[in-house]
Amino acid sequence: MSSTLKDELRKRGPFDSVEQEATLAIFRTSDLLENRFARLLREHGLTLSQYNVLRILRGEGEPMPCLEVADRMIQVAPAITRVVDQLLGLGHITKTQSEQDRRVYVIDLTTSGTRLLKKLDQPILDLHAVLLGGVSKADMKTLIRILERARAGVPQ
Repeated sequence: MSSTLKDELRKRGPFDSVEQEATLAIFRTSDLLENRFARLLREHGLTLSQYNVLRILRGEGEPMPCLEVADRMIQVAPAITRVVDQLLGLGHITKTQSEQDRRVYVIDLTTSGTRLLKKLDQPILDLHAVLLGGVSKADMKTLIRILERARAGVPQ
């Protein structure tokens, strides 16, 4: 039987509001999921942010400006330059200065980066399935809609 957030946190009293409980439940779940993905990626020499950059580049299928990649990331990466430099050092991307705007740097996947992503595709899909295997497809779709509404209500 699954435990409640209150049990997991060993919280003695009630939450201050249902909104607080929901927010903390999202944080707790996010942390658990992120840790499992980070562990898998670490086995392949990557961080979550590095994997995210590679995934975005593959999805686009062509070189992209660094700042556009940063805008598309699942988690905000305040140090996109550092992540890009790390991936350069690993040989998974290339970085060139834009001919149209010398202030812009464009990054692209290398063969090494593409190979690594292909190697990770099935383990990543398998981990998604394992982590959410106890949730029905209908509940997942409901959860997705709820989270979309929650994100839409967050002031920028």
